[in-house]
Amino acid sequence: MSIRILVVDDERYAREELIYLLGRHPDVEIVGEADSGDAAILKTIELQPDVLFLDVEMPKMNGLEAAKVANGLKHPPYLVFATAYPQFAADAFRVDAVDYLLKPYEEEQLAQTLTRIRAKRPAGGKAPARQPLGRLAVEREGEIEYVPIPDILYVSREENRTRVITRTGEHEVKLPLRDLEARLVPFSFFRIHKSFLVNLAHVRRLTPWFNGAYQLELEGRPEQLSVSRNYAKALRRKLEG
Repeated sequence: MSIRILVVDDERYAREELIYLLGRHPDVEIVGEADSGDAAILKTIELQPDVLFLDVEMPKMNGLEAAKVANGLKHPPYLVFATAYPQFAADAFRVDAVDYLLKPYEEEQLAQTLTRIRAKRPAGGKAPARQPLGRLAVEREGEIEYVPIPDILYVSREENRTRVITRTGEHEVKLPLRDLEARLVPFSFFRIHKSFLVNLAHVRRLTPWFNGAYQLELEGRPEQLSVSRNYAKALRRKLEG
């Protein structure tokens, strides 16, 4: 069974070198590449690779930030850091990295990394053995509470505050909406506006508004959320498909 790998590095030549070296192993399949952490998350959701090979220092979302988001996906990939910076190794293993490779790459070390990945993979399957619990960690009065993701109705971003709304209450988290979107999309969440993510399982009603926009109502909530016309058509396809 092939090892499906997504290579992530903001330097094109670094990606090409790693892809070449990985390609010398017959059971490796390069399913894609990305030049930033946020692009890596979107491609991970789309392509479902077994492994991410991640650089650390990248624009926008760096490799460590991308790793934290990837760990929360419904089918999290294994993580290997491939970077020129040795000082981030401890942080890498805190996010459960399989290995930490330094540039320039040594073929023997790369082969050892692939051996570790093969040992971790379940027999007869290509999905990683790790599975998330489907919970979101939120802070409340100095304590960490784990909210079941299916219980979340929507998430909003207002004035640098990210609010998570459930049937029974409201929580505030430190993550920006972009990071939460990558975390929640595999659990049937959908962006309806630059400020809102909603759980499609709890949508009760869509009401036409103006200029192609809609107002959306959720089960158990009195407020109406704005659906931007840029997202309206895709939202209806999701709900009616």
